Amino acid sequence: MSTTTDRPGSAGAAAPPGPHGPVVRVHVPKRSFNSELRAIKIVWRRELIRYKSDRLRMVTTLVQPLLFLFVLGSGLQRLSSAGTHGVNLKTFIYPGILCISVMFTAMFSAASIVWDREFGFLREMMVAPVRRSSIVIGKCLGGASVACIQGVIVLCLAGLVHVPYAPLLLLGIFGLQLLLAFTITAFGVMIAIRIKQMQSFMGVMQMIVMPMFFISGALFPASGLPGWLTVLNRLDPLTYAVDPMRRLVFDHLTISPAAKAALDPGVTWWGWRVPGLLEAGVILALGLVMLSIAIWEFSSTE
Repeated sequence: MSTTTDRPGSAGAAAPPGPHGPVVRVHVPKRSFNSELRAIKIVWRRELIRYKSDRLRMVTTLVQPLLFLFVLGSGLQRLSSAGTHGVNLKTFIYPGILCISVMFTAMFSAASIVWDREFGFLREMMVAPVRRSSIVIGKCLGGASVACIQGVIVLCLAGLVHVPYAPLLLLGIFGLQLLLAFTITAFGVMIAIRIKQMQSFMGVMQMIVMPMFFISGALFPASGLPGWLTVLNRLDPLTYAVDPMRRLVFDHLTISPAAKAALDPGVTWWGWRVPGLLEAGVILALGLVMLSIAIWEFSSTE
């Protein structure tokens, strides 16, 4: 009986035996546009699965926004009634609370990079036969999706603070939430790539997130501020999400012109009020810049 051996390298050929037995031939597929899309989808889906399986995270990330909205808003209502011209303080700070709920969730989603590095999973992703940019984009899209889900939960509470459930209002706020979630996640990923311990990331997050929230005008109008605070307010990315959300909310309320002028003065550049669409464009542009930096940092990481 004769045996035939296929030529090595031919289709379906058996690899020649090595010194310790048969050698398994490994085939790494070539990179393609479809393979990169699949990688992005897998990383994005992983973030959603992690969020879905962590119910405690869903609850804890809602605690702080709800405290600001119902405890702080109710507690300061009597003190601020003269300056709000009859508008409920909870209604005024509601757009800022929507933003902070998205911001906290997006930053926590970005923290998963530090977690993955500590447990070695990040190394497995980095050696996968896909571009590292696909991993970063998947992380950002996954974090943005999770943050938007959390933001929609707070959006459902609009009726409790006298904000109407108008379809155009809800769609406009959802679109701004999506842009903000993407930008903050990209910002968080940009920071997390250089940090190796979760404790360090949490400290950095507290140092950055809370000042961004308080400076953004979420709890006070953006006009008549001291000069130094005005400069910081205009440099804060969160400002350009809070202001158009508040503008949308106030456009759907029946309030006096004096109340609207006092509580919704808008963001101005050298006396010119910035349109809402331009503010949304600023958020998107910042997100794309931060995503590019995150990709560059991740590609140069060993």
